[in-house]
Amino acid sequence: MPSAPNPHATAMLIRKLESIATLTDEQRQAVLSLPVRTHTLAARQDIVRDGDKPSHCCLILDGWVYRYKLLGDGRRQIFSFHISGDVPDLQTLHVHTMDHSLATLTKATVAFIPHESLRDLTLRHPGLGTLFWRDSLIDAGIFRAWMVGMGRRSAFEQVAHLFCELYLKLQAVGLAEHYRCPLPITQIDIADALGMTSVHVNRVLKEMRGQTLITLRSHTLIIEAWDELLRVAEFDPTYLHLEHRAA
Repeated sequence: MPSAPNPHATAMLIRKLESIATLTDEQRQAVLSLPVRTHTLAARQDIVRDGDKPSHCCLILDGWVYRYKLLGDGRRQIFSFHISGDVPDLQTLHVHTMDHSLATLTKATVAFIPHESLRDLTLRHPGLGTLFWRDSLIDAGIFRAWMVGMGRRSAFEQVAHLFCELYLKLQAVGLAEHYRCPLPITQIDIADALGMTSVHVNRVLKEMRGQTLITLRSHTLIIEAWDELLRVAEFDPTYLHLEHRAA
C-alpha cells in the first residue's frame, strides 16, 4: 500500500513534538502533510531488527513499543519504552544500519514515514529539523538517566525513577492524569530494562505497595504518594525537557 497523508496519524506526532516545544501553524501543516502507511501489529512482534537497513521511520499511533538487544545466549536488554507520538527509530535517518531491535510490547498501531519525506520536511522547515534533533538529544538524556540508575541507584530507587519518568511522559501527551496511567509492562520487562531479576522486581513492587506508594491494578499504575515517590527516586524531570509536567 503506497504512502499517503493521514492527518489523524500525524496529529500524534504533533502532540509529541508540542510536548517539548511550540510549533507554528506552518510547521503543524507540514507535519500533517507527511505521507504514511499505517499497520496494526500484534504484541511482541519485531518492527525492525538488529542489522536491518530501514527506508522509513516508525511513528507509534497506539500501544507501547520498546527497543532492545539480544545477547548470543538469548538474554535481553531493554533500552527504552515508547508510547503514542514517539518515533523511536528516528536515528535511522542518519545511521543506516540498526544496531538494536524495535518491537511491540502490546498490540500497536504504527505509521511508517519514508526517510525521503522526512529529509524533505527538514530541508523545507529547518526548525522542525532542529526539533527532531532536540528529541534525539532528549532520548540520549533518558539513556544517561537509566545508566545512572543501573550503576548507582538501589533497585527500589530505580523502579521509582522509572515510574516517575513514564508517568510524566504519558501525561505530557495526554495519556495520563491524576497520577494514574496505563502500565502494560510485565515484571520481566522491568527486570530486563533495569538489569535486575524478575524476583527482585517482584520484591520491590511488593515493598512499594506496602509503603502505599503505588497501586498496580489491571495494567494501570496508580501513584498514591507522588511527592514521596519523587523523593525516594531523587527524581529531577529536567532531563525530559517537557513543556508540560505534573504539579
